[in-house]
Amino acid sequence: MTGDERALLRAVGRLARRPGAERRRLVGQLTVTQKRTLDEFWPAWAHEGQLPPAGAWPTWLMVTGRGFGKTRAGAEWVSALARSNGDLRIALVGATLEDARKVMVSGRSGLLAVARTGERPRFAATNGIVTFASGARAFLYSGACPEKLRGPEHHFAWCDELAKWRRPEETWDNLQLGLRLGAAPRTLVTTTPRTVPLLKRLVAASVVTRGRTADNLNLPDAAVARMEAEFRGTRKGREELDGELIEDFEGALWTRALIERSRQSRTLPRDWRRIVVGVDPPASAEGDACGIVACAVDRGGMGFVLGDHSVRGLSPEGWARKAVAAAEAWGADCVVVEKNQGGDMATSVLKTADPALPVRPVHARFGKGDRAEPVAMLFETGQAYFAGAFPELEDELCAMIRGGGYAGSRSPDRADAMVWAMTELMLAPVRGEPRIRRL
Repeated sequence: MTGDERALLRAVGRLARRPGAERRRLVGQLTVTQKRTLDEFWPAWAHEGQLPPAGAWPTWLMVTGRGFGKTRAGAEWVSALARSNGDLRIALVGATLEDARKVMVSGRSGLLAVARTGERPRFAATNGIVTFASGARAFLYSGACPEKLRGPEHHFAWCDELAKWRRPEETWDNLQLGLRLGAAPRTLVTTTPRTVPLLKRLVAASVVTRGRTADNLNLPDAAVARMEAEFRGTRKGREELDGELIEDFEGALWTRALIERSRQSRTLPRDWRRIVVGVDPPASAEGDACGIVACAVDRGGMGFVLGDHSVRGLSPEGWARKAVAAAEAWGADCVVVEKNQGGDMATSVLKTADPALPVRPVHARFGKGDRAEPVAMLFETGQAYFAGAFPELEDELCAMIRGGGYAGSRSPDRADAMVWAMTELMLAPVRGEPRIRRL
């Protein structure tokens, strides 16, 4: 690195550490030439998730939220390869040829936009070939036409939005069979997540970069705030903003589609017929969470999940205080607590936390999955809804398998607490209880 480059790196580094709005203001004061010089010096502007990982990886998988900077990272990676070797043949695979052209080549962060002064690539739209100043060439392909990749050979490949490809498995396999030029072929995959088998397969076999929309400090704060306000907590928000790969399990009692369909956005009633807090105590403070979920039924008989107040790592006295606080906050009629775990201890600690608390201990005669099936039917038939987004609870519900199984990595304590509350509200005999008054 030259002395001028080191000085530029220090200058850009100082800018990059400024808050987003201030950084954009300072950059806005630069001349066009100065902006171009700064923008072309990619190592200084890239955030950590946009730089290639170390090591001899064959596949780098970038699974992130929108706006993270995936396209810029891909275009800069390909440009650097082409700059270093004029003999390279590089595959560019988009969901469609039109997507590959508009995003990977001609887009705001595509290959043409990130080219340095004096090395602008030439793009022949008729045959889908990008020719770089060095002589290296990149060829456009579509994830809908895997046969086009049967035969051509490449040194490297950049695959964009793989989760949107119409024929992902065939396209990927043909691409990999053609990556046989050079000593170390490599593939970069940039995509927002969707639960497709190929993406799950690549996660297990690749070097993976994950990131959120909010990680890109160059995005306008107002735009990020607007997206967060609209999609935070929903499946779309978790995938498109947080870059989470959310799995659907075969035979699940709740699917992601069912949960989204059951999410209630209208104004909730003020006068509930009944409110219940379900509690699923943990076996120990170091292990599972204490499930604490508030549910209600309105005057028309519709059930609603109101709040997930579950906690982890607290003593019995600690989670009992949290359960009492949830009951008081919602003005609950009673707290339903499973007594299988620790016998009457759960009831005792709750009564110690608040002697006036109406507590109904319940005994589990069936497994968690079996108890959950009738409650899942309430959501399937439009009798129960989620009054908001509850990501951790929803993950547990979607891992409960019809027939009594559970596919999650942790005990479904939140889900079990919700099931107890909903069962008390909608599947048990009608009861009359004094409601807990808010403090």
